[in-house]
Amino acid sequence: MNLGWEYLRIVKKRFQHIKQLGDKTMEQLSEEDIHWRLNQESNNIAMIVKHLSGNMMSRWTNFLESDGEKPYRKREEEFIDDIPTKMELEKVWEKGWDALFHALDQLKEEELLKQVLIRGESHTAMEAIERQLAHYAYHIGQIVYIGKQIKNEDWSSLSIPRGKSEEYLQQMLQKHQQK
Repeated sequence: MNLGWEYLRIVKKRFQHIKQLGDKTMEQLSEEDIHWRLNQESNNIAMIVKHLSGNMMSRWTNFLESDGEKPYRKREEEFIDDIPTKMELEKVWEKGWDALFHALDQLKEEELLKQVLIRGESHTAMEAIERQLAHYAYHIGQIVYIGKQIKNEDWSSLSIPRGKSEEYLQQMLQKHQQK
């Protein structure tokens, strides 16, 4: 087993998992829901998605060749709620993820220790990947939390539903014993 290849496989799987949490949350929400926010200091789902996509486009475009904070990025504008429809928001969401997965698919294991910059700060490529994974998981956690608050009793759980932990454990043990 090659450690670099295994790392890239695992990290792609983790990014896919957190993307799926966002996808499954947004599927449950209406057009009105994606624009709901608790107060003026809070971000709504549309703003968080716009921020994630802007970050992804900046960080993953020319990942190994240029600073991850591109001069064309207008981060402050990512927090303006100006994407009117859920369909348009989904396009923005997918554009960011496409940039991320394209960059990871192009990355070679021997490049994982190459130095990359983010706002002038040097990181190994592996360190930059981990930084972004944590950042995206943080914001997708916010999206899930907001979605759960909006849907309340109509929320379809994305993990183990309350009161079902033991049942889930037994299903997983049975599933893995069969292999």
